[in-house]
Amino acid sequence: MRRRCTRALRRPRTGTGPAPGAHRDRHRDGLTVSWLSKPGTDAVDLTVVAVPGYFAAMGVEYLAQRRRLARGGAPSAGDYERRDTLASLAMGNLSLLAPFVVPRLLRPITPGRGRFAKAAVGVAVVAAAVTTAADVVARRSERRMPGDDTPGSSGGDSSGDDSSGDDSSGDDAGRSVGPQSTARRVASVGGVVAVAVGGVAITSAWATATTSERLWARRLVPSLGSGPAALAAAVVGWDFLYYWNHRFMHTSRYMWAVHEVHHSSERYNLSTALRQPVADALGTTIPYGLLCLFGVPPDAVATARGVNLIYQFWIHTEAIDRIGRAERALNSPSHHRVHHGSNRPYLDRNHGGILIVWDRLFGTFEPEDTPVVYGLTTNIDTFNPARIATHEYVDLARDIASSTGWAERLSYVLRGPGWSLRRRAERTAAAAAAASASAASASASASASASAA
Repeated sequence: MRRRCTRALRRPRTGTGPAPGAHRDRHRDGLTVSWLSKPGTDAVDLTVVAVPGYFAAMGVEYLAQRRRLARGGAPSAGDYERRDTLASLAMGNLSLLAPFVVPRLLRPITPGRGRFAKAAVGVAVVAAAVTTAADVVARRSERRMPGDDTPGSSGGDSSGDDSSGDDSSGDDAGRSVGPQSTARRVASVGGVVAVAVGGVAITSAWATATTSERLWARRLVPSLGSGPAALAAAVVGWDFLYYWNHRFMHTSRYMWAVHEVHHSSERYNLSTALRQPVADALGTTIPYGLLCLFGVPPDAVATARGVNLIYQFWIHTEAIDRIGRAERALNSPSHHRVHHGSNRPYLDRNHGGILIVWDRLFGTFEPEDTPVVYGLTTNIDTFNPARIATHEYVDLARDIASSTGWAERLSYVLRGPGWSLRRRAERTAAAAAAASASAASASASASASASAA
């Protein structure tokens, strides 16, 4: 067996891709693999091969912008801005590194694979149990506190309740604030730990269970081979699944935290296409490996990924207005500008990759009728790649920490980013109303005391 393995490793390689099984050997034995290949497959990663073309196209776009400005044209949001472009390029480079680094970091806690997986799941379960108990204690303490009508208010937020006029009531409230405040702090920390550790366990387990290779081994129909039919099925099938995954990224907060990186620029040019996420491993998608169940080989699936992403590169531009009748079926710069708009009519529209027909069929198509305002509904005003990559996770952790029960915590994670904004606004309004009522009560109590004197 050892001699057979040695001969296999020494066998000459042909073609441009890595030797068959190189990626599996890399993850198992630490062998070096080609950066031209996508982890988990022997297919050449077309998105890496296309890198010189990306930069050449960006250079042409930049020169066209310079000529337009030299002729007296007005500046636009499509123009290159040095800090923004550098941030986009940094995110692009990090997105290329992430598939090689993140899976190795997560493997020790991946259920079914990692040596610390059971410990991680145990931490998540214990944290969830402690958080639940803390929620119960906090709610019981709040019910004993007079005059507290604000759901989920902490002891610090309810300090105004002590001035209720009746000394005995104030003493009771003071005795209740202690356990309530402590319970809320425990629930804040425990909730974040439970969601973070449990979420990573779920996403890593899902990624491991749904690889193209695993699903290929369980295929339902014979292989379509390596010809044009297989590639066409892969490209169309990938694009269909991409539409739903992309739509899901806009309608679920934990997936938006992954994808929001791509929408964080207030500019729109070819460099924006390279501003890619680095935390794909923290999300769950409809697996593109499902195509393997229907006879599409894993290498064809990987090639379809490259074709899809390369197509989407050129549509990130203002240099091209419309492409005529082709826009009825194909995604275009105009259609995708809408997708990057923060204008209310443009939010969560035009999710297609290559084909726009999916949006037309499923009710998410919106034409470009008014000038597009690029970026987020609340922009982050930074060019720091670390903050671009993490700020939504920081905000998500804060929202989870401020939650008062599991329904609210999971809603912050699973519901859309719009729900989170509305919920924050509701809580702010409720806190302001409670503070106003507390101040009015204190004023009335003071007036009553003065009248009695």
